[in-house]
Amino acid sequence: MSRPKTAARDPYVCSECGWTTAKWVGRCGECQQWGTVVEQGVRTGSLSRATRPVAPSHQAVPISEVRGEAAHRTVTGVGELDRVLGGGLVPGAVVLLAGEPGVGKSTLLLEVAAAWAQRGRRTLYVTGEESAAQVRMRAERTGDLSEQLYLAAETDLATVLGHLEQVSPSLLVVDSVQTMVAEGADGTAGGVTQVRAVTAELVRVAKLHHLAVIIVGHVTKDGSIAGPRTLEHLVDVVLSFEGDRHSGFRMVRATKNRFGAADEVGCFEMRENGIVEVPDPSGLFTSTTGGDRTVPGTCITVTVEGRRPLLAEIQSLVATSPLQIPRRTNHGVDSSRVAMLTAVLERRAAQPLGNKDVYVSTVGGARVVDPAADLAIALAIASATRDIAPPPGLMALGEIGLAGELRRVPGASRRVAEAIRLGFRTVLVPAGSEEELGRLPGTVRVLGVDSVLAALDLFGLVGGH
Repeated sequence: MSRPKTAARDPYVCSECGWTTAKWVGRCGECQQWGTVVEQGVRTGSLSRATRPVAPSHQAVPISEVRGEAAHRTVTGVGELDRVLGGGLVPGAVVLLAGEPGVGKSTLLLEVAAAWAQRGRRTLYVTGEESAAQVRMRAERTGDLSEQLYLAAETDLATVLGHLEQVSPSLLVVDSVQTMVAEGADGTAGGVTQVRAVTAELVRVAKLHHLAVIIVGHVTKDGSIAGPRTLEHLVDVVLSFEGDRHSGFRMVRATKNRFGAADEVGCFEMRENGIVEVPDPSGLFTSTTGGDRTVPGTCITVTVEGRRPLLAEIQSLVATSPLQIPRRTNHGVDSSRVAMLTAVLERRAAQPLGNKDVYVSTVGGARVVDPAADLAIALAIASATRDIAPPPGLMALGEIGLAGELRRVPGASRRVAEAIRLGFRTVLVPAGSEEELGRLPGTVRVLGVDSVLAALDLFGLVGGH
């Protein structure tokens, strides 16, 4: 038997990102991963120079005559997921949900499938990673049993399509795309070619039958979605399921949405009996309510995730270091940002941090990357250095520049309104933000400062021990 021919051009492909090259290399030139470049099989034959036209099955019509009812959203029954999707699932939409192993993707989608089925809509849940009995055990534990929820443990795509013909569901959940195998496609399950072929076929079936499809995707060690980059382009919605294994809090973030906003987030909490929605998650990220009781090294701020304001508590600990190079340890905040703020505090605000270990963390496993939290981080570090607690009921908001100046942040009125709703009565903001805040209750005091030095001096935090 003769050996199959390979393409003379770019026969090698990276299994992580889909980058192609004409010869084998040990390291991908795009994602810089080692040992991911493999040879891909290529069909023999060549494309004709001209493609003959074929009569279309459906006549093209003016856009004004297209019926919009077929694209109306249908709520899933899980409010926080509907919030991220823009109001619900659109018939024919393909949603990709990606997340780290063990974060709770299967648990969330089983709850979504059950909520969909409990409304009298037929649902097909296909699992390629577990047996049907294992999924049944989880459904019993979380209370997600329903007569309209059908379950199949399959890894062959053709068999899955057969189940679709028999069940005729309105929602299909595939867990996960990396376990599915498409007959006729090269490579093994989870490979670039297989993932692309499986996803393309699921997208075709979804559009053909006006079927909503949710696909589970794995992520690589750097947090990006595993498989070719074209996977994200093929689907309509890309959702990222985030959360710390040591914390019960979970967050679903939309990174692509053809039917709604791509900056929305949904909040959940993982419990023993499953995953539940958290419509008001601000209390999860603070150790006190309304800031009534404060200790040195703590400060409250309000971040914005998508369009949702969330309260976050910053904690810091500063101690004299026995090491020649002091430690800078952070959790839940950006390390480079904290390093910059530490340098600004030492240079612009007379904080003696050169020989001190500085620890900065958030409460409740929150991940704070919003520059509006700069002032709260600086106040927490300075408060820990001086061992002086900030005043009760204080919320700080502002971005800090390298010159020590405070910059205004977007959405200040929404952030302050959220803090006031939760009982905070003193608001520290960059100078000039008072006009944007408008009229506030008489019990709320707004303090505007133009620099981090002025902010620290306001509370007696300038200088060291």
